[in-house]
Amino acid sequence: MKLEIRKATPEDIPAIHQITQEAFGKYAADLGLPQAVAALKETEADILAEMEYKTILIATLDGIPVGSIRYEIQENKVAYISRFGVKLDIQKCGVGRALMEAAEEDLRKQGAVMITLHTATKMTNQVRFYYGLGFYVHSTTTDKGYIRGLFCKELTDNMTTELFV
Repeated sequence: MKLEIRKATPEDIPAIHQITQEAFGKYAADLGLPQAVAALKETEADILAEMEYKTILIATLDGIPVGSIRYEIQENKVAYISRFGVKLDIQKCGVGRALMEAAEEDLRKQGAVMITLHTATKMTNQVRFYYGLGFYVHSTTTDKGYIRGLFCKELTDNMTTELFV
């Protein structure tokens, strides 16, 4: 099987929407809080709007869309990842890792100094996945109705806490 990761185009939006709904549907079910997961309320028009200011990558296996990731560089050159998902029947096959590595490579080229993202801290498989990629928990919040960790990965050796002030 041939894995390809590329920048998404508007033609990819229906596939991205389907992948997001599937991945975040399981996330919401595992949390037991489907109403708390904003990704499930997202429309294809929302994804198109995000293409204007976020980078969206799509992963395909033999031409079939199987995963996607979105990111943008915010203040202080800190990047934020959102709506990262892989089709359920493809998870644990390296697609997620490849998407994260492609995003990190692009963010480094763009001058990002840190990558951040949120995930539910009770999702042990996701927490392990992010730790395995070099992320650590900076802090937690309950702003969405469940405990979410802010995971960070430093891309330079001279990081300061001023990035979060």
